[in-house]
Amino acid sequence: MDNKEPNILLHNKTDKPDNIVRKENLILDQCEEIERKLPGFLRGYFLYLKSAVLPMTRLAYLRDVYFFLQYLIQETDLTRAETPKQIRQEDLAAVNGMDVNLFLDYCRRYKVEKENTVHIYKNDKRALYRKRSSLSVFFKCLHRLGLIPDNITDTFDPIKVPKPSEKEIKALQDDEVMRMLDAVSTGTHLTKREHDFWEKTKYRDKAILTLFLTYGLRLSELRELNVSSFNFNRGEFKIYRKRGKESMMPINRSVEKALTEYFELERAKDDALAEEEKDAAFLSLQGKRMTERQIRELVKKYTSIGMETARSAGYSPHKLRATAATSLIGRGNSIYDVQALLDHENVTTTQLYAAHKLNVKRDLVRNFEWDEEFDRDFKE
Repeated sequence: MDNKEPNILLHNKTDKPDNIVRKENLILDQCEEIERKLPGFLRGYFLYLKSAVLPMTRLAYLRDVYFFLQYLIQETDLTRAETPKQIRQEDLAAVNGMDVNLFLDYCRRYKVEKENTVHIYKNDKRALYRKRSSLSVFFKCLHRLGLIPDNITDTFDPIKVPKPSEKEIKALQDDEVMRMLDAVSTGTHLTKREHDFWEKTKYRDKAILTLFLTYGLRLSELRELNVSSFNFNRGEFKIYRKRGKESMMPINRSVEKALTEYFELERAKDDALAEEEKDAAFLSLQGKRMTERQIRELVKKYTSIGMETARSAGYSPHKLRATAATSLIGRGNSIYDVQALLDHENVTTTQLYAAHKLNVKRDLVRNFEWDEEFDRDFKE
């Protein structure tokens, strides 16, 4: 019997590019795959998620619920099921708030043995809070659908996560940005192996960093860019945001130069690429659309150079998003304009960057010297 997977042909009748539709379908396929592993009586819950939350949130909720049901099987006496799909409605009706609280405590640190290797997993408060939210939605929905008698969510222990305003915003300073861009432009501060790769990807790498720094793009937004996304005649390009939104972004001269150099001098020609890769904007050396991991490692390398620290201490693309926000606000731009550029759903998110005054701690301490030699520098 032939168990080979069938070829999937995409018949895209929308105005979205094929790669965006493929990504959306991949998320939906993952959701449906998990749903097939869960009990059939949860169909009402599946329908609720489909209509109430974004696809990525739906996938996260389903993963958390599946993991919780696995926990019930492996770590408790609340069910005799051997797989999550075999769990009965009565089993879930017997779950109480304390059972969920014990599960959340279990999630702080747990072990999984795979092929004679013990993997230790740890979750911080933010991850635990998300799991708690997933289960709150799950049990509230089951109660509303009449599948369980009580709404047990009121007895879930609270999980306090740091407010965004309480966290130190991590972003590059202007001198670090310039040092990073100098490194990607000249190849300085790279190891010999990194320099060998830089010779083949320097224009691509600079274009990626310039886009992150100028627009504060999310990692997924940059990865899904296509050559056809850019219209240099009109001076704009299209990105696909969260929540299925499309957004047109203006192209400034720095971005146009970086992209033009990459497209004309370095990017592989179409006749050397597979059909599905011909429109991908940023390609790996293998001629395929770059993965999120490859882009993340690229950013980590160059930001570590900018900060003059170890490669392992480099920043993620999200920190370049913070860098764009703080730089724009620091130059006097309107919070509401920056909110629109970065696609923040709520302006309070943008205000966090406005409250983050670049270099304020450094300047305070520099102007508060106790040694007369250094104090004199500021008095003269």
